[in-house]
Amino acid sequence: MKKIILGAIAVMTFGFANAQEQTAKGKWLIEANTAFGAQTGNTAFSLSSSDGETDWNVGAEGGYFVANNLAVKLGLGYGDNGHSNIFSYKVGAKYYLLNKFPLEASYTGVSIKDVDHNPSFVGLQGGYAWFVAKNVSVEPGVRYNITTNDDYAKSFFQFNVGFALHF
Repeated sequence: MKKIILGAIAVMTFGFANAQEQTAKGKWLIEANTAFGAQTGNTAFSLSSSDGETDWNVGAEGGYFVANNLAVKLGLGYGDNGHSNIFSYKVGAKYYLLNKFPLEASYTGVSIKDVDHNPSFVGLQGGYAWFVAKNVSVEPGVRYNITTNDDYAKSFFQFNVGFALHF
């Protein structure tokens, strides 16, 4: 029993040390997310179909660690909601609390073709970073997107599964 406990402590220590190295100042982050429960118009991958119409979106995000555990991020996305083409951009910051719990605050702007008023959101996200390899993490999380213009969009929750490469 003692060997099992010591082995588990060794594995957790290695994982913690590995995460510290990958979220250090000067490192880069490239991230792709899935977006479950999201509306089209974000920087994630999503696909949904309802009433014979298909909504889809593709996107990615990149970031630079300006301090240990703190990355400044930019993201781009493009999609279609069955009626219009949609371009999205995101600017934000991501902080890895205890090197394992990513917390993000960001602004997402959406530009919909042939629409006069475009939605925008302030997003708050939290999750867990599981480093499956030295430079790869899987990051499930929950995000709440707060609309900045109630007349054109509603606030919404989404569940994300992120895949990140750390350089």
